[in-house]
Amino acid sequence: MCELRDVLDRVGDKWSVLLMAILGGGPRRYSELRRAIDGISQRMLTLTLRSLERDGLVLRTVAPTTPPQVSYELTPVGKTLSTEVSTLIRWAERHREYVSVSRRIYDAK
Repeated sequence: MCELRDVLDRVGDKWSVLLMAILGGGPRRYSELRRAIDGISQRMLTLTLRSLERDGLVLRTVAPTTPPQVSYELTPVGKTLSTEVSTLIRWAERHREYVSVSRRIYDAK
């Protein structure tokens, strides 16, 4: 059960979810990912990408140019997760106002 929790912790954190959704659209360079995710620090982006790479969900490719160009893309297993993540994001977009109103009502009590 502990191993399952470890996997869920990784794929369920907010930065991983957002990265998986963005990479679902195809390979992206590091700088593109940084611009696409409002509020993520360089350190957190690097740590999250490394964790996703370690888990076999993201592939890092370094092009032999000067300076080197680094891009990230989903592995085949990462693509299967990206499909599920996209569903979660669509749900969040459709229901964010409802959640916001519910929080205000709850906090007012």
